[in-house]
Amino acid sequence: MILETERLILRQWKEEDREPFASLNSDKETMSFFPSTYSREVSDMLIDRETERIKKNDIGLLAVEVKETGEFLGFIGLARPSYETHFTPCTEIGWRLNRQSWGQGYATEGALEVIRFAFEELGLQEIVSFTSKLNLASIRVMEKIGMNRDISGEFDHPFLDEGHKLRRHVLYRIKNNTLPI
Repeated sequence: MILETERLILRQWKEEDREPFASLNSDKETMSFFPSTYSREVSDMLIDRETERIKKNDIGLLAVEVKETGEFLGFIGLARPSYETHFTPCTEIGWRLNRQSWGQGYATEGALEVIRFAFEELGLQEIVSFTSKLNLASIRVMEKIGMNRDISGEFDHPFLDEGHKLRRHVLYRIKNNTLPI
């Protein structure tokens, strides 16, 4: 599976993605809305898991590169949360891009293409996204891609301890046929 936008290619993972992905996941600023950074081992396990999902034509987190240069930026794609909350089971859209690419509209551009694919090709009826209430940059992307905040959907992330500053999460939703393009 390959998706393309004006500036991006969203694709299957390659062996040469491992080093820059590990670097991205070990960057404290990039991972500031996660409980911790990830080791090389965890980064490699994520690539292996997503590679297998994509091979099976399942939803997955796609590697993202700049069309013009081939530079690896991170991932944008679909996932299914592995825990139970009031809104699961569901399909989630997510992204993680290297810090050098922030502020250039790549997350918005790639996410819009993933949503288009999810609705038009996969026939999904709804996609959600969520993040810590503190992650204003991701919240802005959710709003730019046409997602609506579900005020009653706020939740405490089950993998974070009570009192953890990132525990409270906001929930956004988008339904099929509501893309802002």
